[in-house]
Amino acid sequence: MKEVNVYGSGCKNCTVTAELIKAVGQEKGYEIKINKVKDLEAIMNAGVVSTPAVGIDGKLVHSGSVPSKEQVETFLA
Repeated sequence: MKEVNVYGSGCKNCTVTAELIKAVGQEKGYEIKINKVKDLEAIMNAGVVSTPAVGIDGKLVHSGSVPSKEQVETFLA
């Protein structure tokens, strides 16, 4: 199971990012757990400069925009 953190304040782009990751995960049959991280200190400690950002299994893989479906597929593979 992959643990995915979506970092952001809960804005629309953060929500869209989380929904996209969930949809791709279901489509590909991956077991994923999505955490929405809204705590500013936790976001900063993860090294996020711009949100929305995505971390997978503790590693920051994307920051600053809603990732494309293709990017999400690469992150989760």
